[in-house]
Amino acid sequence: MLGIVLIAVLSVSIIATVDWLGSVNLPPEFFVGVEFAYSDNVVDLKALVDKVKNYTNLFVIGSIEISFNQTALDEACDYIVDSELHFIVLFTDSMQYSYVIFDWMVEAKQKYGDLFLGVYRYDEPGGNQLDKGASMLVENATDYADAAAKYATGLGIIVEYYSNYTTRMFTADYGLYWFDYKAGYSAVFAEFGWNHSRPLHIALCRGAAKAYNKDWGAIITWEYTDDPYIESKEELYDDMVLAYKTGAKYLVVFDYPKIGQYGILTEDHFGALKDFWSYVHSNPQEHGVIQGEAAYVLPKDYGFGFRNPEDKIWGLWEADNLSQKVWGDVNTLLDQYGSRLDIVYDEPAVMDAVKSRYDKLVFWNETVT
Repeated sequence: MLGIVLIAVLSVSIIATVDWLGSVNLPPEFFVGVEFAYSDNVVDLKALVDKVKNYTNLFVIGSIEISFNQTALDEACDYIVDSELHFIVLFTDSMQYSYVIFDWMVEAKQKYGDLFLGVYRYDEPGGNQLDKGASMLVENATDYADAAAKYATGLGIIVEYYSNYTTRMFTADYGLYWFDYKAGYSAVFAEFGWNHSRPLHIALCRGAAKAYNKDWGAIITWEYTDDPYIESKEELYDDMVLAYKTGAKYLVVFDYPKIGQYGILTEDHFGALKDFWSYVHSNPQEHGVIQGEAAYVLPKDYGFGFRNPEDKIWGLWEADNLSQKVWGDVNTLLDQYGSRLDIVYDEPAVMDAVKSRYDKLVFWNETVT
């Protein structure tokens, strides 16, 4: 009888130990995957799903043509879910669809549950504003405050309307992150590409996300304007680890155009994704280990582009007398803090939360050395 009891106790102990070890090795809630944008063919989409499903947990349908065809979209989503991946769908102007996309969103939530993360809508709103792109939201304004109000209101109408039908709203951007969050996005993906400073864009995007109590992500996009478009395997891996350590909840690799079987991604890039997947599962404690310790505070409504000291403000005005100082301050602080710097705005609605979050605040009107 005593032997049976000892065996039972030992069995329970072993099971408990296995369960504990398993829980230690589980990564936190973190999503990593690819954005399929290089084809309008569901067969190609399925091939990419099959390629990455064992070392990702997120798939972004970035093909507008697939979303235009409800049958194709349903087939694609069914396949992604059958592969046990979460997914996000890119939609454009609802008037361009032959079906009611808002009804589809409601049905998708019911059908796919938590695997349907939400909708990607209005690509690069901040970038379009800064560069006077085709989707520029504010074409004229009397001053910075007017531009900020028009931007947040105009974009906010779209985000709020879609939010009535889907759980989360996403976009990617390379500027004006603060005002994207102010418009209501659930998460904005900072673009890692074009030789942009990763710590700078982390500071801008993460700082805004934290101020508004939202999530943030990173999307690794083109580094070059021609073949091979994307960075090397080693650079891709390093960017993914950096995003993970600095607290990104979402990490996406943009895949467009089709120059090979799987768009711009090669076996080397898939190897980087596999290695990163192993890293995430082996190092759950590393997620978000690098957080903002100091914050640089910009004046309210100052829509500076942050690509160079002469960058536009709101895409409507040339650099002003403050631009050079702000540029210099931020680069000095990045040298000191690296990816432990956030950039925020002197926005009354969130400043109490901002003040309580950081060990040090540096305002734009202070001397930075």
